[in-house]
Amino acid sequence: MEPYKPDKSVLIGAHMSVAGGLYTAFERAERVGCTTMQIFTKNSNQWNDPELTAEDIQKYREAENKSKVRVVVSHDSYLINLCGATRELLQRSRTAFINEIRRCQLLGIKYVIFHPGAHKTLERKEGLRLVADSINRAHAATSGSDVITLIETTAGQGTTVGTSFPEIAEIISMVRDAGRVGVCLDTCHIFAAGYDIRSESTYEKTMRDFESLIGFSMLHAVHFNDAKKPLNSHVDRHEHIGRGEIGKTAFRLMMNDERLVSIPKILETPKGEDGYRMDIENLKLLGSLVTRRRRK
Repeated sequence: MEPYKPDKSVLIGAHMSVAGGLYTAFERAERVGCTTMQIFTKNSNQWNDPELTAEDIQKYREAENKSKVRVVVSHDSYLINLCGATRELLQRSRTAFINEIRRCQLLGIKYVIFHPGAHKTLERKEGLRLVADSINRAHAATSGSDVITLIETTAGQGTTVGTSFPEIAEIISMVRDAGRVGVCLDTCHIFAAGYDIRSESTYEKTMRDFESLIGFSMLHAVHFNDAKKPLNSHVDRHEHIGRGEIGKTAFRLMMNDERLVSIPKILETPKGEDGYRMDIENLKLLGSLVTRRRRK
C-alpha cells in the first residue's frame, strides 16, 4: 500500500515500534507517512530501565536529523502509577518516571506523556495530590531539563484519576513549575469519560470546557482514537477512525480546528496482523477530512 502523502503543515502520525533500536522508528514513520510520531523509549510493560548508550543516542539523533518527522513524543511505561496506594509502588513509579524524563532529555524528545494513575484504596483527593507531588518531585530531580510532562486524559476505568477536565486542572494547580507540565487529550478517553464530540455543537461545548478549565496553551498533544464503547462507558477500547462510536465528524472538526493546527495528532489505533496498513488507511482518512486552506 502506498504511504499517506502528508501536507507538511499537518502534524499527524502514529505510535511507532522501536524494535531493533530507537532510531528505527523514524524509518517506519516515513514509510507510513507520519509528520509526527510517538514512541516508547523502553519496554512499556517492564520495570527494567536500561541506560541509553552513547551509540543509542547518536543513532537516534542522526536518524532524526535526516527524517521528515517534525515532532516526536514519548509515552512512559504502563506500569507507572504516580498515585500508587503502596509506598513500594509509588517509589518505583516515581523513579521510573524520573528516568523516562532523563531518557527523553538525552534523546532531545520534548514531551513525555503519562497516565496519572489509579488511587485504589486511597481517597480520590489524595490520589490527585499524590500525582501532583510525584510530578513536582520528578521536575525537581530533573532540574534544568526542558522536557515537558503531559498528563493524559483518562477514560475513568476503575479508580483512575484525570477522567475529567476539572481533575486535570486540579492536578496542574498543584504543580509548582507550570512551564514543565501540560496535557495530552485522548479522543477515545474523553468520549468514554462522557465528553461528547460527535456533533459541531457538542464538540464546541467540550472544547469550551477545556479552554475555560485548562486552556489550549496547556495542550501539547492529541491522541486520535475512535472508541469501541459508547459515550460515558468509562471503558478504554480504541477503534480505527470512523469505525467506532465517535465517528468521522469529530475528527473532521479536529482536523480543521485552528486551535489544533500546531498540535501533534497521533494515532494509537490497533496495528493488526498486517503491520502498518491500518495506520496508512487512518492517516489517509484524516488527511481527506481537511477541508479548509492552511494558513502559511
